[in-house]
Amino acid sequence: PVTAEIAPEAAEYIPEKVKKAEKKLEENPYDLDAWSILIREAQNQPIDKARKTYERLVAQFPSSGRFWKLYIEAEIKAKNYDKVEKLFQRCLMKVLHIDLWKCYLSYVRETKGKLPSYKEKMAQAYDFALDKIGMEIMSYQVSVLTVLAVGSYAENQRITAVRRVYQRGCVNPMINIEQLWRDYSKYEEGINVHLAKKMIEDRSRDYMNARRVAKEYETVMKGLDRNAPSVPPQNSPQEAQQVEMWKKYIQWEKSNPLRTEDQTLITKRVMFAYEQCLLVLGHHPDVWYEAAQYLEQSSKLLAEKGDMNNAKLFSDEAANIYERAIGTLLKKNMLLYFSFADYEESRMKHEKVHSIYNRLLAIEDIDPTLVYIQYMKFARRAEGIKSGRTIFKKAREDARTRHHVYVTAALMEYYCSKDKSVAFKIFELGLKKYGDIPEYILAYIDYLSHLNEDNNTRVLFERVLTSGSLSPEKSGEIWARFLAFESNIGDLASIVKVERRRFMAFKDEYEGKETALLVDRYKFMDLYPCSPCELKALGYKDVSRAKYAAMMPEAVVTPSTPALKDEADRKPEYPKPDTSQMIPFQPRHLAPPGLHPVPGGVFPVPPTAVILMKLLPPPSCFSGPFVQVDELMESLRRCVLPETVDAAVEMITGKQFEMSREGNGPVENHAVANKSLKRPNADSDEEEDKGSIAPPIHDIYRVRQQKRVR
Repeated sequence: PVTAEIAPEAAEYIPEKVKKAEKKLEENPYDLDAWSILIREAQNQPIDKARKTYERLVAQFPSSGRFWKLYIEAEIKAKNYDKVEKLFQRCLMKVLHIDLWKCYLSYVRETKGKLPSYKEKMAQAYDFALDKIGMEIMSYQVSVLTVLAVGSYAENQRITAVRRVYQRGCVNPMINIEQLWRDYSKYEEGINVHLAKKMIEDRSRDYMNARRVAKEYETVMKGLDRNAPSVPPQNSPQEAQQVEMWKKYIQWEKSNPLRTEDQTLITKRVMFAYEQCLLVLGHHPDVWYEAAQYLEQSSKLLAEKGDMNNAKLFSDEAANIYERAIGTLLKKNMLLYFSFADYEESRMKHEKVHSIYNRLLAIEDIDPTLVYIQYMKFARRAEGIKSGRTIFKKAREDARTRHHVYVTAALMEYYCSKDKSVAFKIFELGLKKYGDIPEYILAYIDYLSHLNEDNNTRVLFERVLTSGSLSPEKSGEIWARFLAFESNIGDLASIVKVERRRFMAFKDEYEGKETALLVDRYKFMDLYPCSPCELKALGYKDVSRAKYAAMMPEAVVTPSTPALKDEADRKPEYPKPDTSQMIPFQPRHLAPPGLHPVPGGVFPVPPTAVILMKLLPPPSCFSGPFVQVDELMESLRRCVLPETVDAAVEMITGKQFEMSREGNGPVENHAVANKSLKRPNADSDEEEDKGSIAPPIHDIYRVRQQKRVR
């Protein structure tokens, strides 16, 4: 009974680290650290319990060959072969990852070994793998195993099949291509020595070319993290470096390193590079778009050469690239939807274009304003102005749309149907709904100004500014535009009148700054009647510039249309340091402890000292003698400096006084003490004086003389 009560609790126990990981994934579903915790936990659980975690993993990262392989290996370990084959069906064709395909071949080899048709099955599996990942730089092992797995044909058929695999591999750039070529040479020589020479010579040139490209291939691929799961752009330096390296690899393939004239082969190699890139950068719309563009260009090139079959194949494949993008990782990316629609429009498939736009509009948690605008433009281009009006009607009925749709529809009527009255009606209709949005009012004013409708423009200004629908905070730019309008076409009295009304509207803000408002009367575009310093002193604010500067970083969200949560709001963030807590730090190998709060470094040298150190000779220039600092300091401490200048001179010239050994005896002149050193035959006083002078302590000449005597 006791164990029966404990067992359910033990089964439901969730480790604390797993709870924290789940909480992180709620905030950011692409947190790789949190996923790694869940993966480790799943690997320690029975597959029946861990399967849910694996399914979540491959659903979140559908293009990650590494995660699919982990899931499949867990099922193989549990011998759930039916589930393994279903997993391979789900991922194998979509994820061209070399390790995943090797796992598939290993599975076929181990599970189908007892079947009577084992060799045929293996041969089919390896041929299938070569077709899909034969251009992979690491495909040497697959090529070798394909040779070994040739089915049970007749002898001649077997020789032909093996030769075909060898010849295919020896012209394909890969690592270990030299070993594959040696194996092929031995194989040919084992069949027929005389025929082998000709067969090898025929393939030698292509092999040398492939070997040259293989070295370049290895260099280009070096540094690429091909196992990284695809996550939304994080704008980190590491990610930017990887993106640059992937694009460098793709550009290298586009440069035709094999120097072949077969455009189909070039296109297949480039698209294989794009497929490898998309496994890692699947959330980057530019990679999808560039891949589709390349296929479109290749299709046109082949059509010009007369290869219509491959041209149509690549054209359809370009559409398939767009379809894969918006159907998997980038379901809400408008850029790809619009470019897909334009591509289908260029192929005159208008029904398909309608379905693309309607598919995007069916997504509920997006702002459809831009979608309707592009949809209207397409309908007008392809089917005429009436079709564009139909889309506009549909847009008006959608509560999610914003004022931009009315502006687009009005301008479309004016420019395309040349009907001013219809455009007026649309602007007036929008004014009833968006009369509190200054951006819409300014668009209406710009339209009237373009028509040179002075009276109508002035009436619109009065209606908007006196209706009370605009709050004072939003009316600043409207007043500035009204003043500019009167400055261009009105007289001085009307200009002063508008200035006075504007001052009254912003009396609290511009109290004591009346001169700042005067600047707007005389400015023109980016020309101002005062210098920047004077403008700052006046307290002047350029309303229009401030408005547009505020609009640049993010889209304008009006009160009438609440902001819709976009995928960008949930993009992952990487940790950022608190720069306010930073202190100078210079890392140093074996740094002495205690010199810096952070172990492993020291405080950097001040900039002024760095300049001085650069001017000094390097330490290697000085090889000794080195000063014994302790002894030098002790000598300086005991040194007794003379109190007078005369005493200092006597000390320098060597005539210093000597203290008696007792320290309190009489002082004796050094010169007098040395009188006994006089020469006995000296007659003159001059000679006596000269003899009484002691030689210098460091007399180099005397030292050399003494050395010669010795």
